[in-house]
Amino acid sequence: MTKKAPRNRTLTLNENEKASLLQNVLTLNSPCTPLTIKDRIINQDIFACLDLLPPAFIDLLIIDPPYNLNKQFAGHKFTRKSELEYRDWLYLWLPRLQRCLKTTASLYVCCDWQSSTAMQSVLAEHFIIRNRITWEREKGRGAKNNWKNCSEDIWFCTRANDYYFAVDAVKLKRKVVAPYRNPTGAPKDWQETATGNYRLTFPSNLWTDISIPFWSMPENTEHPTQKPEKLLAKLILASSKPGDFVFDPFLGSGTTAVVAKKLGRHFSGIEIEPDYCALTLKRLNQADTNKDIQGYHDNCFWERNSLIEQKKRRKYP
Repeated sequence: MTKKAPRNRTLTLNENEKASLLQNVLTLNSPCTPLTIKDRIINQDIFACLDLLPPAFIDLLIIDPPYNLNKQFAGHKFTRKSELEYRDWLYLWLPRLQRCLKTTASLYVCCDWQSSTAMQSVLAEHFIIRNRITWEREKGRGAKNNWKNCSEDIWFCTRANDYYFAVDAVKLKRKVVAPYRNPTGAPKDWQETATGNYRLTFPSNLWTDISIPFWSMPENTEHPTQKPEKLLAKLILASSKPGDFVFDPFLGSGTTAVVAKKLGRHFSGIEIEPDYCALTLKRLNQADTNKDIQGYHDNCFWERNSLIEQKKRRKYP
């Protein structure tokens, strides 16, 4: 094993850890109840267990499926398809998840710009589309003959018009550059503190405050398409309550389950690759003692670098 740099905090597993952790995964062989899968990880092909999941148990469904790209995940190869073929692949599993949702449930589905059109068309047939979130994925390769691709989409949908959305839980704390005051001299829609002036702003569908996990962050893993914990925290806090059931059918490195646990929700998910299941379980164990989420502090989401600046001011007044 290659020795890591001193500041490299990427989470890894040895073979003994994998073997021990994988004793705790589930494999479904018959229809199950919500209690069977609550706070458990299912290590299985989605097509082998999808119809065995219980009905109407999900409060929040978060889906990060393979994008329509040439990708290889720990030996599992996904080959880019035509848009029509990709739509057909979505039809194989997405409508079948509908029966697992409560009538008040919400769902978020991740995709890139190339698969976004196909995703939207399939979702529109089965759900109510509420919005499309676009978030800045600041990593990405440059392109000489095109614009650098550094954004991804998340489709926000519900089953019905009766759904939960906690806007106050996901407001963004920004530094106030030009603070306005009322005639009395009091701050107008902002807070004056000893460490700076800040305003809580309503969340938009354009997110520029997300940092992709990298080697010096404790949440980082070797999964090639890992989503940031801060991103998942926004979805979970906005569209679920403490104690709700959050489900992810393409769990990957486990970020959805880990953040759900940190925020006091129940969780479950499906992941075909054993190594990623073991990685998820290790992260879940760590979440027993570490509830930190990068960029989320004092029940607030902070604009990029604003929290760092405030901490510096507290240390060096």
